[in-house]
Amino acid sequence: MRVISGTFKGRRLTAVPGHHTRPTADRVKEAIFNLIPDDTYRDGTGLDLFAGTGSLGIEALSRGCRRMIFIDHHPLAIKVIYQNLKALGLSENSEVYRNDARRALKVLAKRGLQFEIIFLDPPYARHNLPVILSLIEEYNLLRPEGVIVVETAKGTALNNKLNQLVLDKHHHYGDTEIRIYVRREALSWE
Repeated sequence: MRVISGTFKGRRLTAVPGHHTRPTADRVKEAIFNLIPDDTYRDGTGLDLFAGTGSLGIEALSRGCRRMIFIDHHPLAIKVIYQNLKALGLSENSEVYRNDARRALKVLAKRGLQFEIIFLDPPYARHNLPVILSLIEEYNLLRPEGVIVVETAKGTALNNKLNQLVLDKHHHYGDTEIRIYVRREALSWE
């Protein structure tokens, strides 16, 4: 596992030991970032929920994202995220929290935060993504024209539209599906 592009291109990242975390394959990570224009998140703030190794958030930082918040509930994942950030000198650009996804979203909302990019790569078997997407919208965590990148197992059913969140792109890579949701403001005649 490595950083694909940007300032830290080619740098290796430490993986979480054991079978609790499934890191995003390098080819899938490259495909994700090819689907999103850099100016979507450049100089912005991102959220890597279900962060695992922190690979997706670190890739965004390497490509110009100004700040990233990493959240995972697994203690080993948190330890590895800290290690990866320290090895790349990205600790100052990052916040790392051990928390449940739903509680974390509530805390972020209380802080009044909004993000240009949000990565959702939960464990495939226990994702509950419709609830997570609803909370992101309810708490107004995504900036207008921001994007949510959702990684799931192939065949996972998700709605194409949820109020102001609209599916913009949907691609398959082997056993993985990538969905890009964008926040669109409601049209005046709707």
